[in-house]
Amino acid sequence: MTSAPSVASSSPRLPHKKIPGEPCVWIFILGDMMVFAVFFAAFLVERSKQVDQFDASQATLNSSFAAFNTLVLLVSSFCMVLAMNTIRMGQRDSSQRLILGAFACGALFIVVRVFEYHERIAAGEVPSTNSFYMFYFVLTGLHLFHLVIGLAVLTVLFFLTRKAILSTNQVGFFEGGACFWHMVDLLWLVLFPLIFLVR
Repeated sequence: MTSAPSVASSSPRLPHKKIPGEPCVWIFILGDMMVFAVFFAAFLVERSKQVDQFDASQATLNSSFAAFNTLVLLVSSFCMVLAMNTIRMGQRDSSQRLILGAFACGALFIVVRVFEYHERIAAGEVPSTNSFYMFYFVLTGLHLFHLVIGLAVLTVLFFLTRKAILSTNQVGFFEGGACFWHMVDLLWLVLFPLIFLVR
């Protein structure tokens, strides 16, 4: 009664499990996304009131850094998709390498973000400068906080893959962790155009 065969042979029974991971994880993810949705709406409302100021401030941002970070997170998400597939097939060595790849992408994102923050602060553009920079630092800072939590989750998943056999609950926990990481990536896919591209 090993975990790998049960996962691999459960294809006919997949409809019984409507979503990956645990329900409580999805409640947290959806709640978190609702909070970000409120911030996104507030940003757009404020932008509509100060279009010229927001456009001028947006033009000072380094969109190349942001575009590179978008690519980095897309690669990390792809790594986690592959890691989840290898877990279901019982290929633990491959899943460990893929998790490390996703972790490395997350760490690289932080390094680029630090450079971007340094560039803004060195230019005297801080949260108190105007409404745009306030939203810029709050939204990207909140996302960065979630990404750091995501790296901690990936660390737990990495050590989980070192177990010889994973129980059904542990596989569910792995799925929940992967979903959280995808949420972090999805939030950035909204933040990137919202802050750097919307005119």
